[in-house]
Amino acid sequence: MSSQMDVRNEIEQVKWFHRLDLGNGIVTPGLYQGLTLDQLQLPHDLSGQTVLDIGAWDGHYSFMVERAGAQRVLATDRYVWENWATGKRGFEVARAALNSQIEDQTIDVMDLSPETVGVFDIVLFLGVLYHLRYPALAIDRLLKVTGKLMVLETHVDLTSLDRPAAAFYPGNELGNDATNWWGPNPACVEGLLRTAGFTDVKTISVWLPNKGFPGPSSEQGRAIFHARP
Repeated sequence: MSSQMDVRNEIEQVKWFHRLDLGNGIVTPGLYQGLTLDQLQLPHDLSGQTVLDIGAWDGHYSFMVERAGAQRVLATDRYVWENWATGKRGFEVARAALNSQIEDQTIDVMDLSPETVGVFDIVLFLGVLYHLRYPALAIDRLLKVTGKLMVLETHVDLTSLDRPAAAFYPGNELGNDATNWWGPNPACVEGLLRTAGFTDVKTISVWLPNKGFPGPSSEQGRAIFHARP
């Protein structure tokens, strides 16, 4: 892009979700700040690492790991890039403004495989699981493309239960959003990961109540997991 004015004009044409710092005092007007490397318990130096960002949307996590020195980053999405009001444009505007070398591929989670995208040292699966009607099948797919570590962040529910369990939202019960299908508890997420074939599974953090989705349940929140093949 030739000037800051061009960047600002491009930004005005996008319906942003992520709040991105594009430099030179330019910040996109998205509401979502995103998690940090520290919160995800990832190193600040990712030199030599390859990273797959699933459900990239405007690209917050893709650009974050690129800044941390990742050797290769592939941003993937399908639902948002094909159905959001301005589609993939936010990601493209940010990539150009940041002079980023991130690759992109419009592909569904269920179509991920070593043949379609390859295998990556680190797989970021953040804020996606509860949007899937078939989460167990998706995790089966992710095992095959994870070389060293998958970082999973998700909405959780039924957190008072010790046994693996998940709430099912057949309508728009969660956040008035019909694309929110599941509220697994941490034990359920760990179980899904282990039965898929991940051998080193850890719950990194759980925080309650869930301020991201308005609702009466004190059992709802967010959680982060690490899983290694």
